[in-house]
Amino acid sequence: MTAIIDYGSGNLFSLGAALERIGERYIITNDDSLILSSDRIILPGVGEASGLINNINKRGIDKILKRSFVPVLGICIGLQLMCTHSDEGDVDCLGFFPVRVKRIKAEKLKIPHMGWNKAVNLKGPLFNGIREGEWFYFVHSFAPEISSETSSVTDYGALISSSLSHGRFYGTQFHPEKSGEAGEMLLRNFINMN
Repeated sequence: MTAIIDYGSGNLFSLGAALERIGERYIITNDDSLILSSDRIILPGVGEASGLINNINKRGIDKILKRSFVPVLGICIGLQLMCTHSDEGDVDCLGFFPVRVKRIKAEKLKIPHMGWNKAVNLKGPLFNGIREGEWFYFVHSFAPEISSETSSVTDYGALISSSLSHGRFYGTQFHPEKSGEAGEMLLRNFINMN
């Protein structure tokens, strides 16, 4: 079973619907015993970094994630909150990825980066069976810096990290639950890690 953590972020139900489409059982919760007994954890996300990291810390979810031994997937703001620091609200985050989150610098392009874009330089188990240059759906104004944890990149006026991986922690800047077949394949790959 997959635990989708409810920490005040949006997009919980569209993620749940995507998991249902691929036959995965899930629970939306912020209960520590349910999270710790799950096979995997998803930190979903739509929202603003400083308010959401405050919710995570206030509810003790930061400690739960550190105590858990299962794979964790952060989506969009969930990925950003798993980094060390976000310039959105100038806030320290969970630190699972030793990477800072910066505002996108895309001259002559609209911010937020919204819509379909390609992910390239795909690395790691999340992308098993997904072709190079596959299209994913993005909605964001901030992104993790490119680092050794970057497992795919996207060009939006400049290269940005579109996914990260480090140990049992994974994250996508794009929304797999809104990315059609490629997104469902990525979610299946995450589920099959156990």
